Amino acid sequence: MPLLDDLDYRFMQQALTLARSAPLLGEVPIAALLVRDGIVIAEAHNRRETQQDPTAHAELIVIQEGARQTKSWRLTGTTLYVTLEPCTMCIGAIVLARIPRLVFGAADPKAGACGSIMNIPPEPRLNHRVEVVGGLCAEESQSLLQEFFRQLRKDAIRGENA
Repeated sequence: MPLLDDLDYRFMQQALTLARSAPLLGEVPIAALLVRDGIVIAEAHNRRETQQDPTAHAELIVIQEGARQTKSWRLTGTTLYVTLEPCTMCIGAIVLARIPRLVFGAADPKAGACGSIMNIPPEPRLNHRVEVVGGLCAEESQSLLQEFFRQLRKDAIRGENA
């Protein structure tokens, strides 16, 4: 397994802080940061509900912003931090953007494409390899998601009984 350092932990904590703000807008608490040379060049949480866009995942938003910031679609020399294992759409965009390193928090047993339901990054027919490190602050990320959905269910039950 690739090594993690204090910067990885710091950036994942920053992503988790950003994820905590997502429920205030009715969004699932998933967030991403794109980092180059120790500097965050883009950050976002999911915006699917806000934008009514099924592709408004945190990863895609930061990839788009990162490309704007660097004026290049090739995001070489970056690390992407995400609080939840990317889905197939997002890992596809990560590969296409030439992001060399991905660090994620919790595994996603329903949609994860970095080892959970499929494992796209090591696919030998792809023209770019992504180093993937999973499980950093996984419990914290998973707990955040579980609490969000627990509260959603409570609110739904209260709405039915009102």
